[in-house]
Amino acid sequence: MKWEKTITTEKEYEESLARLSEIFEADPDSAEGMEAELLVTLIEKYEKEHYPIALPDPIEAIKETMDRKGLKDKDLIPAIGSKTTVSLILNRKRSLTIDMVRNLSAFLKLPVDALIQPYELDGIQEKVNG
Repeated sequence: MKWEKTITTEKEYEESLARLSEIFEADPDSAEGMEAELLVTLIEKYEKEHYPIALPDPIEAIKETMDRKGLKDKDLIPAIGSKTTVSLILNRKRSLTIDMVRNLSAFLKLPVDALIQPYELDGIQEKVNG
């Protein structure tokens, strides 16, 4: 198959993946290497459109990042406020504010988009408030 257009069908996607696996190790400066680079771009575009990855729940993203970085609840006090507020946020008793989102994004190096997603708060779908 010649790669003259974007991937639009599942069959083209499967063929693209198969071809990429054949030429993946090619020298980047060779014709096959350039073809592989093009295929990666086309495959990523197709996957983004047809298999989007949902952003994580904000509280889970915070907890996973804390775990990965070896942080404790008290380490979030500068970003969130008091020890009590940190506990309320992490236990879903209180929603994140815009200022908390900004602070957590900078402190934990998490994208703002991941922190502003709606999430469950005491069984109610919540949105970030100001």
